[in-house]
Amino acid sequence: MKTRKIIKAINHIVTILVFAVLLTMLFTVITMRASGGEPSLFGYQFKSVLSGSMEPDIKTGSIIAVKETKDDYHFSKDDVITFKTENDKTVTHRIDQVRDNGQSYITKGDANDAADLDPVLQENIIGLYSGFTIPYLGYVMNFVNSNEVAALLLILPGIYLVIYSIFQIGRALRAIDPPKKEVGSNTK
Repeated sequence: MKTRKIIKAINHIVTILVFAVLLTMLFTVITMRASGGEPSLFGYQFKSVLSGSMEPDIKTGSIIAVKETKDDYHFSKDDVITFKTENDKTVTHRIDQVRDNGQSYITKGDANDAADLDPVLQENIIGLYSGFTIPYLGYVMNFVNSNEVAALLLILPGIYLVIYSIFQIGRALRAIDPPKKEVGSNTK
């Protein structure tokens, strides 16, 4: 009897953990889709770093926190900013020069030999790098952000809920109408 209680408790704990993981994944996917691919929390966007241009400070495959800034924010030389390029690529580089009273900036990756050719316009800046980084988590986020995995993470909780509900209904029906043992008659 005691073993059944332990198994039941473990079953409840596993169910709660699975729900928590699925809800977290669902929240992450929905947030990423709503913000154009990267989750945002309390005014910070979390970006995946896919190149080594900012090494050694920011490792390839890291997740970084970028503080979203307003269009009138004035950046300074040596600030690390995240911005969109003309071909809609997200880049995080250090400001090398401030031009046109802060309307455009010349940036450079720390590991690069030369500055970037195209100036970054103020309106293309997403935000300021906060200094917070989690190594290697960017690889996981890019995997989760793929269309196939995102669809799977949206479908899995629904499938799990349907299966779980079927088992719960079956349990409830068995509890209401337990199978009756037939009283056998021995006729020879």
